[in-house]
Amino acid sequence: MNITGRLTRDAEVRTTSQEKQVVNFSIATNDSYRNKQGERIEQTTYFDCSYWISPNVAKILTKGTLVELTGRVSARAWTGNDGEAHAGLNFHTSNIKLHGGGKKSETAQTTTGTSNNKAEDDLPF
Repeated sequence: MNITGRLTRDAEVRTTSQEKQVVNFSIATNDSYRNKQGERIEQTTYFDCSYWISPNVAKILTKGTLVELTGRVSARAWTGNDGEAHAGLNFHTSNIKLHGGGKKSETAQTTTGTSNNKAEDDLPF
C-alpha cells in the first residue's frame, strides 16, 4: 500500500529490548469530498509509522516534510489510563520517498528504501 502525507512531528529513533533500532514518526493524510448538499468535507487521517531498515533516515524526517510511503497498514485498539477505549492506524514502512517541505528538506533530496530496489520503469504514467 502507498500513502502520501506530511510528518506531524520529527521522527524519533528508539531501541528495543532486543537492541534493534526503529524509527517512529507520524503522518497526516488529507482527503476531501462533497456531501449530498454539495458542501466540501475535509477529512484528515493520522498514521503512526515505523521504519526498521535504517535509523539514519530519522535525521531527515522532520515535521512538515511531505513523504510517500510504501508498506502495510494495521489497526490497533487499546484502553487508555483514563479507562477510555482508543484506536489507531499503524503503518509498517518498507520504503520512504521524500518530497520535501520539512525543516531540512534542502539537504534531504534523496530516496531511502530497502535493498529490494525495483525498477520504476514499469510505472503506468
